[in-house]
Amino acid sequence: MIRMTIDDRLLVVIAGPTAVGKTAVAISLAQHFHTGIISADSRQFFREMSIGTATPTTVELSLAPHHFVHHLSIRDPYNVSLFEADALALADVLFREHPVVFLVGGSGLYLNAVCHGIDLLPDPDPEIRHRLKQTLASSGIAALRQELALLDPVYAGKVDLANPARLMRAIEICLATGVPYSTLRSNQPKQRNFRILKAGIELPRELLYQRINDRVDAMMQAGLYDEALALYPDRHLNALNTVGYKELFDHFAGLTSLEHAIEKIKTNSRRYAKRQLTWFKKDLDYHWFQPGETGHIISMIDSYLL
Repeated sequence: MIRMTIDDRLLVVIAGPTAVGKTAVAISLAQHFHTGIISADSRQFFREMSIGTATPTTVELSLAPHHFVHHLSIRDPYNVSLFEADALALADVLFREHPVVFLVGGSGLYLNAVCHGIDLLPDPDPEIRHRLKQTLASSGIAALRQELALLDPVYAGKVDLANPARLMRAIEICLATGVPYSTLRSNQPKQRNFRILKAGIELPRELLYQRINDRVDAMMQAGLYDEALALYPDRHLNALNTVGYKELFDHFAGLTSLEHAIEKIKTNSRRYAKRQLTWFKKDLDYHWFQPGETGHIISMIDSYLL
């Protein structure tokens, strides 16, 4: 049996904002290289959430091996630390048969965890940051202090409790990683036993926003209303604090009309896409392509393999 080295293993990251077309690109690439796809879309982990998370269809799933799609329940405890361990273990298995493995998704924190580990100061999930800003605006700094005290009492005893930015930063990391911020502050960067190549998928903003709007309409036609209604009793679960569901939950609670809820889904999805792009653009290791440029991505991968 030939022992594979770091140079023999290439993890290709396919990242980008929601609705940009990552699934189609990843399937095409996986078929070309006869390999599998590790999903790093944290919204698609949960089997109860399908329409609202744009989970690959049954046909799409049959076109290439997908891993970590609908492998959890919304009631299962899960975080980026557990995903890092699960994804690395699976990557080791896949690399025994394939020199190339694809890691695909729009959840930047989860992608970074697999590539580099949970950094000393990891960037937070954009959704968590947005929620905490809303908490600060609606409930004040006292609510942030209380949440941090529950998540990380050690750091809560040290931090400047009058500084909302530091409170939110610590809470973000605790929630995203499942680990107290105080214990992460001494972590060291982690080495990987594979090379990493990052490809970002993007579209002109107007076209991307139109695709988002059209996809929300398609989701509603496909049954998102009924899917969200079935999940409404579990709306307190963290997995459901997600664009596409929480807006409909407000409608079910009588806080807004259905028409307004749908428009809010579109607006919040566009804002989420903007935050995703901001995150990925900060990483200068990404090579950027449009969805129709799969051939160029294949050429880039081939050059790394050679």
